[in-house]
Amino acid sequence: MRLFSLPKPGRSGTGRPPWPDGLRGKVVLITGGAGGIAAATAQRLAAAGARVSLVDRDQAAVEQFVSQLGPRHLAIAADVSVYASLQAATGRTVEHFGRLDIVFACAGVGSASTVAASSTEDLLRIVDINLGGVIRTVKATLDEVTSNRGYYLLMSSAAALKNVPRANAYAASKAGVEAFGGALRLELAHKGVDVGVAHPAWVRTGMISGPDTRAGESASLPWPFRVVSSTGTCADLLVGAMAARRRKVFVPRSLALMEPLRWLSTGPLWDAFMRPRAALSVARLESASPNE
Repeated sequence: MRLFSLPKPGRSGTGRPPWPDGLRGKVVLITGGAGGIAAATAQRLAAAGARVSLVDRDQAAVEQFVSQLGPRHLAIAADVSVYASLQAATGRTVEHFGRLDIVFACAGVGSASTVAASSTEDLLRIVDINLGGVIRTVKATLDEVTSNRGYYLLMSSAAALKNVPRANAYAASKAGVEAFGGALRLELAHKGVDVGVAHPAWVRTGMISGPDTRAGESASLPWPFRVVSSTGTCADLLVGAMAARRRKVFVPRSLALMEPLRWLSTGPLWDAFMRPRAALSVARLESASPNE
């Protein structure tokens, strides 16, 4: 007697097939849509024939980007830290397109400081935007996505798979997204909804290129965590995950090797490898008085 069966390649974790007509005509809502990974993903989706509702708190930026994307798409100013704002964005999307099939919860912020050198407010803000924003986005769109037996793609990170100094609240928020997505997947499977979680490592965006980021630390990490991908490569993998309704997507693909081996990147051997590197970066940051 077969107690379970593995999903076929290219299928979701529930065994449902990919969208029969691809992404053409599908309505996709993306948060954090004015730049970076979200914007590159929107471009790929538009090229695939999807209709995109881009949500960003920077109204001027998202409107300018959508004007370049084309008239079939929609720009909405909304803040993922405000639930009513996301409810309104969902309502506008459905009013404009008549439906909502896919939600890509991509909005997020990074961190580049130690716990001692960060204010309590800054640490909690990271968690509220990265994890709280995903939760609010799902809650605001749940009825529409469920009614269309749709798909969620939630943005986690490679940081959820390893221990890295200065990632603290960021890594915690992304690990929370992974756990939230896993639970949501089980809750919605019988309703025909699939849930995917994305784990990108380093991607060339503004989040890792500014003076207050951890971009310089990528070279100190072992493969595959040190790989830096372009936004285009990342977007291609994310759109592929949407089309196939996948439960997981890793950027780069080689990062998938670390999921079953995450005990290596969170255990004592990893700590021994990272400890001298952490000591150097922490000392530089905490030379000033820590925040309370």
